[in-house]
This record gives sequence, structure tokens and C-alpha cells, in this order.
Amino acid sequence: MQDAEGGGKLYRKIVQAIMTDIADGVFQVGGRLPAERDLTERFQVSRPTIREAMIALEMKGMVEARKGSGVFVLASSSNDSEQELDIGAFEITEARRLLEGEVAAVAATEITEEQLVELRGLLAQMDQDDTIAAEDADRRFHIAIAEATGNAVIISAVADFWDMRFRSPLAREVLAKAGSLGTENRMAEHGRILTALEARSPVDARNAMRDHLARVIDHLLDVTETEAVERARAATVQRRRALARRSV
Repeated sequence: MQDAEGGGKLYRKIVQAIMTDIADGVFQVGGRLPAERDLTERFQVSRPTIREAMIALEMKGMVEARKGSGVFVLASSSNDSEQELDIGAFEITEARRLLEGEVAAVAATEITEEQLVELRGLLAQMDQDDTIAAEDADRRFHIAIAEATGNAVIISAVADFWDMRFRSPLAREVLAKAGSLGTENRMAEHGRILTALEARSPVDARNAMRDHLARVIDHLLDVTETEAVERARAATVQRRRALARRSV
């Protein structure tokens, strides 16, 4: 399903609508919000946008995701209604997928052997246990592809999309939970991008870049689901410990 409108910050509109419903008593404190599928139908947006809105509401302390049960209302108003959540990780990654796919296609027709050598070196630098260094090499890999287009605006846009992930509190919240795709996946996916660029194939380069960033979106979806499971597991452990103390 495609989002019904472009521009703006769709998840914010959903957050505001649900906050209004809660304040008006449509959804009671302690009650369950509609299922994700129902919300995508109501707002005519994608799953990632609904997931972004739920995370934003959790950050505001208004809802809680419970394993196997859904999302429940915790409060009738936000504890931090003025918090600037900004853009979420799903929105940023989807924008990157659209932009960087075309950037890779253009780069495939313009890239020089010297630039390919640089990309090979950056790919090798991603293969290390130092997460910060590997992440930096990842960032420079994507920017180097943009630099191969020779277009200063494109280079600036790719760098800004990357760095925007860490300027936005909402994006940082999701990315902190998600962590990395893992070294093996990172190497394989970036390796496919590099192979397509080496072959000077715009179609393959576009597809490899889009596939990589689509997988990032899937990873974020999986992790946000897993986060709710982990919270429920931790709560269960705490309850069991409390019961054990009482039985002593």
C-alpha cells in the first residue's frame, strides 16, 4: 500500500489523530488501539508509517505495545506534548531508497576507476568489529557513489539524508533499537552494489541499491516488533522473580 499523500510528516498526522481520539474518549485508557492492519486502512498509509506513529506515541508515554495483544492506551494526554520528534527512520530510509537508487544508476555510467578503487577500500573497511568505524565507512561508501555523479546537489542530499537519521530523536530511537544489519549482510549487500558499478550497469546498480535499503526497512520493521516481545519477556521475568520472593 502506498501512502495517500506526499510531503509533510505523515506519522505526525496519525499521532495527532490518535491523540485526539484518546482525548475524546474514542480510545479509553487501558483499552486497545485498532490493529495495525485496520490503522493502515483508516489512514491509507503504509505499515512503516503506522509503526512510526506507534513508536512516537510510545515515546510520549501514551501507549504501550504488548506481546500478542496489541497496543494499549496508557494515558489520556501526552507527558511531553511539545517534544520535537521530527522525522522517523522509516521515512528517511524510504526517501534514501528512492533517491539513492537513481544516484547509483547515474554513478554507474560516470564512475571512474579511481573512484571504484576508493569504494573497494571503503567496502573492506566495513568488515570490522569496530561498529563506529564500520558505520563511518558505510556512510562514506554511499557519499562516494554520489560523488561519482559529479553533481554537488546530489552529493549534499545523500549526505544530508544519512546524517538526518541522527539529528531526529524519533529516528535515533528506532535506530538504537535496530542496531546494525550485521557485518555479513552489510558486506554482501554493498558488495552487490559495487559489482554493479564495476559492470557499469545502471539497471543493476539501481536495483542493488534499492534492494539494500528495502532490506533496511524490513529490518527496522522486524526490530520494532521484536522490541515489544523483549519488553513483554522482561516484564514476565520480573513478575516471576516477585512471585518467587513472596513464596520464600
